Amino acid sequence: MIRAFHWLMTAALFCLASAAIGAERKPNIVFILADDLGWTDLGCMGSKYYETPHIDRLASQGTKFLNHHHCQNCTPTRAALMSGQYPPRTGVYTVGSLERGKAEHRRMAVPQNQTDLPLDRRTIADQLKAAGYATAMFGKWHIGQQGQYHPAQRGFDEAIVSMGRHFNFVTHPPVTYPPGTYLADFLTDKAVDFITRHKDKPFFLYLPHFAVHTPHEAKKDLFARFKDKAPAGGHGDPTYAAMIYSVDESVGRMMARLDELKLADNTIVIFSSDNGGVGGYEEIGGKGITSNAPLRGGKGMLYEGGVRVPFIVRWPGNTRPGTTCNEPTIHVDVYATLLELAGAPKPPQTLDGESMVALFKDPAAKLKRDAIYTHFPGYLEGYGTGKWRTAPVGTIQMGDWKLLEFFETGRLELYNLRDDPGEKNDLAERMPERVRELHARLAEWRKSTNAAMPK
Repeated sequence: MIRAFHWLMTAALFCLASAAIGAERKPNIVFILADDLGWTDLGCMGSKYYETPHIDRLASQGTKFLNHHHCQNCTPTRAALMSGQYPPRTGVYTVGSLERGKAEHRRMAVPQNQTDLPLDRRTIADQLKAAGYATAMFGKWHIGQQGQYHPAQRGFDEAIVSMGRHFNFVTHPPVTYPPGTYLADFLTDKAVDFITRHKDKPFFLYLPHFAVHTPHEAKKDLFARFKDKAPAGGHGDPTYAAMIYSVDESVGRMMARLDELKLADNTIVIFSSDNGGVGGYEEIGGKGITSNAPLRGGKGMLYEGGVRVPFIVRWPGNTRPGTTCNEPTIHVDVYATLLELAGAPKPPQTLDGESMVALFKDPAAKLKRDAIYTHFPGYLEGYGTGKWRTAPVGTIQMGDWKLLEFFETGRLELYNLRDDPGEKNDLAERMPERVRELHARLAEWRKSTNAAMPK
């Protein structure tokens, strides 16, 4: 009798506690992902040519993460964001094949690349849906869109996939739209409508734009805005600037709707890009449409210009307006972060990231882990005969220190990113002990994730 009474009291207290928690509505989450937008391609990140007033305002109201990293190109980033796992665990390393470029120039045999996110991985949308969220995705998915791989089968209540064109685009499933519609505007229309229809319950909106990816196409009125503007700091293409402006308009429209519906105070807005900008290729005989300076390299490279991306968070009452965070963070951290924000259950798969919520609240805080990693066991062609954007390579960043290991030759490069963000001064020969320490940690990590290696 006493034991039964004790059980009933415990259950009652749990119910009361659960009701109290439920009375406070969970925060809405809006995650906007640009495509191929470089680290400096925003006004708030230093550009004097591109115009991004709405994203700049978002940054002024929240925190800019200055040391955030994604993969060297889009598909592996999207797989990491959706699964919370590094590429070695999903097998998703690149777009298409790891056998890029001419075979006679490749010195290693590469492993098989997985282009679709394995079906046994629970996406972040699966977990947020289980926590009571309405979920939607509009835009570029790129980790499998046929049958069970389509986002509508991966935890999203609503999902429209489109990529490849900015005008006369195709959607999956098919959706009609007026002639001349610009894809970024179409996706934003769907996003704003979703917010409006789900204003009375927690929602997770994932808006991965296809802009500013090739083909570089822009609306005529926005091209006219930039065509006579003087270039600055390696930025100067009016079409590209107009595409960035369209993405900025999208952010502005969603911020405005959140304000109109009085949802802004309880909505976390995150803005980022899937990989580095298309530029910084001078050392491999090419030229891009933008510049990532002072960072080295660009999309498709494992130097900072290819993997360091804008990451901006606004969470009213929690993020400190106009602040910056320098703690090294990476794609797999986003999954763990959204789980904590939503109070969502953990998935059955291993999670590689660490929640960034503490950094959202205090940009001077530190994460528990001490290193982040990349692994790319293949090739991405560059410009000119035998030139690569990258050959097989792995990296580790521990604090300010970054080590690159090139698998073809065994060459090791060491940089101090605080003093040398442009990775111009290789310190490997001068600091052999540091090299040995980082190299051992990198090899240990590869073993722990069962990373596929070229031979």
